[in-house]
Amino acid sequence: INNASVSGQTSPSQCKEERKQLESNCRLVMFGRQPTPQCCAIVRATHVECVCPYVTPKLAALLGVNRTIKQIEGCGRTVPHNFKCGSVTTP
Repeated sequence: INNASVSGQTSPSQCKEERKQLESNCRLVMFGRQPTPQCCAIVRATHVECVCPYVTPKLAALLGVNRTIKQIEGCGRTVPHNFKCGSVTTP
């Protein structure tokens, strides 16, 4: 399911703002911390089409795919199996 078809297309400026919010509120997660309630709220609201183009092999290796999936799911957002996001396809 494509989130854009449900919520309407996102504008480039909206995507930029979502990425900025994600980076500023979830930065400590990259260093092994658990997501805060504020980070989780942003994770649940962020559109995949705003984030996935920035998932490079380097970023995926840095974050750890399985760990990241568990954290996203821990925030209450489902991550589908075999979902292509940037350079990653989820297990």
